[in-house]
Amino acid sequence: MPSHRIETSSKSGEVGVVHLGLGAFHRAHQAAYLERYRQRTGDSEWGVCSANLRASIGLVDGLRAAGHRYHVAEYADSESLTLREIGVIEEMLFTGCDTEGNWGRDREALLSRMASADTRIVTLTVTEKGYFLNPASGELRNDDPMIAADIAAPKQPRTAPGLLVEALARRHKAGIAPFTVLSCDNMPDNGKRTRQAVVQLAEHQDPDLASWIADEVAFPCSMVDRIVPAMTDADFERLAALGVNDPNAVVCEAFTQWVVEDHFPAGRPSWEAEGVEMVADVAPFETMKLRMLNGSHSLLAYLGALAGIETVYECVQHAKLRALLHRYMLEEAAPTLEMPEGIDLDAYADSLLARFANDSLRHRLHQIAMDGSQKLPQRWLSAALKRAGVGQSSPCVALGMAAWIRYTSGEDLMGNRHPVDDPLAQRFQSIHHAHGRDADALVAAYLAMDDVVPSELATNKAFAQAVVTAYQTLTQEGLEEALAALKHG
Repeated sequence: MPSHRIETSSKSGEVGVVHLGLGAFHRAHQAAYLERYRQRTGDSEWGVCSANLRASIGLVDGLRAAGHRYHVAEYADSESLTLREIGVIEEMLFTGCDTEGNWGRDREALLSRMASADTRIVTLTVTEKGYFLNPASGELRNDDPMIAADIAAPKQPRTAPGLLVEALARRHKAGIAPFTVLSCDNMPDNGKRTRQAVVQLAEHQDPDLASWIADEVAFPCSMVDRIVPAMTDADFERLAALGVNDPNAVVCEAFTQWVVEDHFPAGRPSWEAEGVEMVADVAPFETMKLRMLNGSHSLLAYLGALAGIETVYECVQHAKLRALLHRYMLEEAAPTLEMPEGIDLDAYADSLLARFANDSLRHRLHQIAMDGSQKLPQRWLSAALKRAGVGQSSPCVALGMAAWIRYTSGEDLMGNRHPVDDPLAQRFQSIHHAHGRDADALVAAYLAMDDVVPSELATNKAFAQAVVTAYQTLTQEGLEEALAALKHG
């Protein structure tokens, strides 16, 4: 049995933060930071109201039944963990679609909470697709059914941008200063992108409101880092053996990082005392993490899943996959980064490989593989475009693209079927149906998706040919041959 220590939760306080996206990452990251802050300082002003915008009403009701308390199990390895009880979330709401098809059970309560002068920060973890932005251009997807519904009925919003617009509209009308909007999702310039989504949506409702938001609302950028796998039966069994029977528990690694642009006109907790890096410019750290950590995760997700491997830990035990990550990080990702003095990217790469090898985590590849169309532009393609612009190749990214294309067919290399969880899944199905096993036509069709692949990269003949060659080798000869071919490429 692993050695462990238990930290109980803090006492109740006032709500100063509203969070959109009641997922495992929020509960293991932002809420954990605020819990430690409250316990250290006794400051009760920064309690959290967390809202689930998705179709999982059971999570909200289960946490309500537990008094809004749950456990986070932070594993340094399989033999050492900290069990932390989180009590900083004071209220949990549900605004998604319930099992009977009804929307927004607690929407008005959430909007009232966001419109209150007591709310000074609204944070978000709604994943890349929750902003409804074109991954390539960054423009709001006005034709998306959810955004179209918010445009048609702005006072009954269903999306995160819609909720932000309506809450800010209420504050503007009441003469209340705006809250700060802090995105904690894995997007480059996530604050700027959030601002883009909110302002563009507001323009459909009221140009004056849109101008006020653009001029008065702070949208600082942030970078978040902690590996938080989806819970498994084995995780719950491990915790039960320690006397923790919590259906809402979250398992994560002990490592955690949060880098935040320090721009909070309405005030903020003194996060820096809890290890949060409050900086003037998040961009270098954000890009480093996206390209090196998240980019590596995506490589493992598609290549590993195609070979029948289930978890990140199992992947990094595969010598050739581990070597692929090392090569990708140091030869293709790191050279595209411009970091502050003192940042050792070689050491960062080594630390990532060590974290991936944490045997206490069961981070499933299919979880990481979700929403690739929204993730890959910032994880792989922006760096590959930068390298192509100076005549450099990106063979690891080309192999990753080949693996992603095959993965989105819904079939691994052994012919086993798997679900494809992506906003563009139907488009992928149509492309595969039209082009079958014709690698040239298939790759050309994927590269032609200008809402995913930058046009300058799509028209780069060397990159396109590298993807075709990698696809042919991967699908005809298998993973081992594809990795061997990369080594000599």
